[in-house]
Amino acid sequence: MGFFSKWFKSSEQEAKQLSSGLEKTSTSFISRITKAVAGKRHIDEEVLDQLEEALISADVGVKTTLEIIQNLQERVKRDKYIRAEELRIIMRDTIIDLLPKPLDESLISVPKPYIILVVGVNGVGKTTTIGKLAHQYSKAGQKVILGAADTFRAAAVDQLTIWAERTGAQIVKQGMGADPASVAFDTVSSAIAKQADIVIIDTAGRLHNKIHLMNELTKIRSVISKLIPDAPHEVVLVLDGSTGQNAIEQCRQFSAATQVNALAVTKLDGTARGGVVVGISHEFKIPVKYIGVGESINDLQEFNSKTFIDAILGYQP
Repeated sequence: MGFFSKWFKSSEQEAKQLSSGLEKTSTSFISRITKAVAGKRHIDEEVLDQLEEALISADVGVKTTLEIIQNLQERVKRDKYIRAEELRIIMRDTIIDLLPKPLDESLISVPKPYIILVVGVNGVGKTTTIGKLAHQYSKAGQKVILGAADTFRAAAVDQLTIWAERTGAQIVKQGMGADPASVAFDTVSSAIAKQADIVIIDTAGRLHNKIHLMNELTKIRSVISKLIPDAPHEVVLVLDGSTGQNAIEQCRQFSAATQVNALAVTKLDGTARGGVVVGISHEFKIPVKYIGVGESINDLQEFNSKTFIDAILGYQP
């Protein structure tokens, strides 16, 4: 585990929280698996067909589902005989292998300040995710500065200001309608001057005009890189997990508009569509870094593919 992982400490309480948050997805998926293998002594084509339906119903996505089923078919063909009770273990390993692996942070030099640019459409929990990240970093003793570069909506600036006050972070903001790139520039300049550890910059989420969005994000990245050549170091796309396939389309749009290198999937509690985390990450080859499994300030977790898949499958190693 690397530089950031120490701030997202794994605990038994968090594991329970994850299982609770994914309960609807898990209950639906497990019931389908149970039905598929009922009375079966080994995995056959009928079982695989029902598993395919279960994966698609969990919003894993057609492309990813077909690859999972293909891998299972190859495993069945190779091993000739697989007991139905082994299915969860095989599925667990198959799905985990499909997910892109995050960088080993222990092998990289983390710059100071570390610049995080957060993108996503309005309503996905973008600003709330920023607030929860600020809380985690501040709690760990890191000096955090937030940049209110979503100047298109006054509510976004107001909400980020509340989060700054709540978490003890500093905030850089201008008036509504100000140039977002100017806010980003001022934020990074302030972070350098004040020797901050973490900078998190909010951005507007307007997909109805993709060209404008692309130009705006390109300009923000350009002014940041003038101050710190390799920045932003992380571009986090926030997606609402409860929207299923709509989240996949948003990922497609944003990854075309800017270089996204991390995903945060929110609102996974209370939805049966948690499988979308697997589909998005696999299809776009972007690692999921954070997941939201509740509304409280501590309900943002660092994503761990093994514990996530275990929670969905109800598997206890």
